[in-house]
Amino acid sequence: MKLTQQQIRELCKAKGLKVTPQRCAIYMMLTARTDHPTAEDIYRTVKRAYPMISQNTVYYTLSALKEAGLISEVNFGHEHARFDANIDRHHHLVCVSCQEINDLYDETLDRLSMSAEKGRQYTILGHRVEFYGYCKRCQEKNKSSSRPEGHSRRAVR
Repeated sequence: MKLTQQQIRELCKAKGLKVTPQRCAIYMMLTARTDHPTAEDIYRTVKRAYPMISQNTVYYTLSALKEAGLISEVNFGHEHARFDANIDRHHHLVCVSCQEINDLYDETLDRLSMSAEKGRQYTILGHRVEFYGYCKRCQEKNKSSSRPEGHSRRAVR
């Protein structure tokens, strides 16, 4: 979902955000990536183009973009929160070994949300589904089993 600088400027203006080169660079970097970077990852990447940028600017910008609904902050039980410019409805596959995160689109899961709302006097504001397991690379590295001891498959109700 990579956006042009002009598209980013227009989106920021439409959301009432001040348009700065650093803010555009941070948002552009996020829209070009699918790996859900941490604030530190974002800082290191953007600092190459803007050596004077501070970590505070990155954190403030991420907060402003999140408040404006342009990005989401996700936490998968890792040490640091991660950021995602893909605000379309989607879910995640998370590797418990290397922490790789992949987006998952599944209409069945989306219908489950609608089903939960129907007839239960709930208004669903959102939902999040995360699947934890081993990516192909880690499975191949760990050929012995895709479910090592202590990681049994359990039904969640």
